[in-house]
Amino acid sequence: MFQNFTSPSSPDQGPPRLALLRTWMQKQGINGFIVPRADRHQGEYVAACDERLSWLTGFTGSAGFACVLEDLAGIFIDGRYRLQVFDQVADAFTPVHWPETQLQDWLITNAHPSAVIGFDPWLHTVTQIEGLRIVLAAADIALIACPNGVDAIWQDQPTPPSTTAWSHPESLSGESSANKASRLGTSIATLDADAAVITLPDSLCWLLNIRGGDVPRTPIVQCFGVLFASGAITLFGDPKKLLVLSFNPNVTVQNWETFETYLQNIKGKILIDPTSLPQAALEALDLGTAKTLRARDPCALPKACKNQIELNGSRAAHLRDGVAMVNFLAWFDAADQSSLSEIDIVTHLEEFRTATNLLHDISFDTISGSGPHGAVVHYRVTEDTNRKLDTDSLLLVDSGGQYRDGTTDITRTLPLGNPTLEMRQAFTQVLQGMIAISQVRFPMGLTGRDLDSLARVPLWAAGKDYDHGTGHGVGSFLSVHEGPQRLSRATDVALEVGMILSNEPGYYRAGAYGVRIENLIVIKLAPQLPSGDARAMFEFETITLAPIDLRLIDAGMLSQQEKNWLNSYHKTVYTKLLPLLNVATAQWLAQATARI
Repeated sequence: MFQNFTSPSSPDQGPPRLALLRTWMQKQGINGFIVPRADRHQGEYVAACDERLSWLTGFTGSAGFACVLEDLAGIFIDGRYRLQVFDQVADAFTPVHWPETQLQDWLITNAHPSAVIGFDPWLHTVTQIEGLRIVLAAADIALIACPNGVDAIWQDQPTPPSTTAWSHPESLSGESSANKASRLGTSIATLDADAAVITLPDSLCWLLNIRGGDVPRTPIVQCFGVLFASGAITLFGDPKKLLVLSFNPNVTVQNWETFETYLQNIKGKILIDPTSLPQAALEALDLGTAKTLRARDPCALPKACKNQIELNGSRAAHLRDGVAMVNFLAWFDAADQSSLSEIDIVTHLEEFRTATNLLHDISFDTISGSGPHGAVVHYRVTEDTNRKLDTDSLLLVDSGGQYRDGTTDITRTLPLGNPTLEMRQAFTQVLQGMIAISQVRFPMGLTGRDLDSLARVPLWAAGKDYDHGTGHGVGSFLSVHEGPQRLSRATDVALEVGMILSNEPGYYRAGAYGVRIENLIVIKLAPQLPSGDARAMFEFETITLAPIDLRLIDAGMLSQQEKNWLNSYHKTVYTKLLPLLNVATAQWLAQATARI
């Protein structure tokens, strides 16, 4: 099993660890300390040695942070985690709804005048610190860089990962590393810069055509890099892990410890992305003579816009993953559900993926939420929380696989017994929103913000909504949550051909049930229509292949156009998967994809 069910959360350890941190703060002469979820690479997943927020508070969500004052400790969590946080943290920590409440506003309200708040400059980006400092300075609150307080008190902190990186072949990447570096180097020169500092590992792994095992679920190797306009790259990390690059004449590898000095001595005009660059790196650059220019990470958009080889690989991965999903769904329907637990669901689904013989890892810990657990958006079942499946309710299963040719992410909501009419109506409203995104045509230049509301209209009409974005970007055997592309009200990035996104509206009734339906979609050029003008239009291709449960649909709520989309999708699922299934599963799939 890739997934385990031990609880990484220790709420009872929170208060004594909080006391130790406050003693450390007193010795440092500071009144507060910020503890982010992120590591110095700002990734969603972090190595065990960087799980500072979880170690201190017990909270295991993929986003959030804590701020510890002398008499108050706030833990800032977004809408995905507002149920989970109460199960994982002790009363010594006060949950704060974020981003509705910003850290600076909370500090102005709760910190005393002239307070000094410490932070680790390697764990916060330039944008985060600059915005915070401006507001706090006006309120006479100082923000200072200092050593990391959690590291100072974490006596058994794990050692950094040491897995060796490996090559990601051009047959899967679709472009040589040298060509990528040359192409991006030209774009750097176009911006009148000499080099760019890159600190996101998935950017560097994409650029260098390498993969690694430094963090769970995402095949990256942690490193920093400087890409020059010439196409040359200086990489900073553990040389033992980066031996695969010894044959690349464009790449020079140096130890981590030389990074700050290197930045202090670099010359010319240097591009930085303030949304990902650690504050400490900017301070190192400021000590030298380099002039910094601000722009997006030069790898971000090229990485997001997959080439045809990457897209074909993703389609192949989804075909393989679709077979695993259908085998799982057929097994689930035939099983004695009253005897199954949430852990049983995770275990069996992973077994079906493993049976493909091509699964590298799961792309995130499978979410298997029965009844009220389905309303916990990022619920992770453990031995402590595991429960038998509910009756007359819903089971939400969100899962994915990491294959060498692609990354998958799929959510299906399944019936348990006889779900209520309310549940079926909510399911149908979520399905209508997903269909709206799936079949939309839209002009070039729009962002995910422009489309996000399409998925919410059916829910809004019923007085409902959900507290997460409608979709995130997905990488090519990289991060299952890839930026900068999103279907969200919180993005200004234009959508482009080749981007892979999730399409996953949902609805969650706390303490009762959750609904989410998720497919992955690819942006492509839409054909010209006889009645249209010459304006370039985009559309989505759905690449996820698994049936949507017909038993949960209130067909009377669907328009004929929505029924047509669902029937067409199910026909595609059946046609593509049929040759790969055994007879019994093929018969099950025929029923599961029957016309509505």
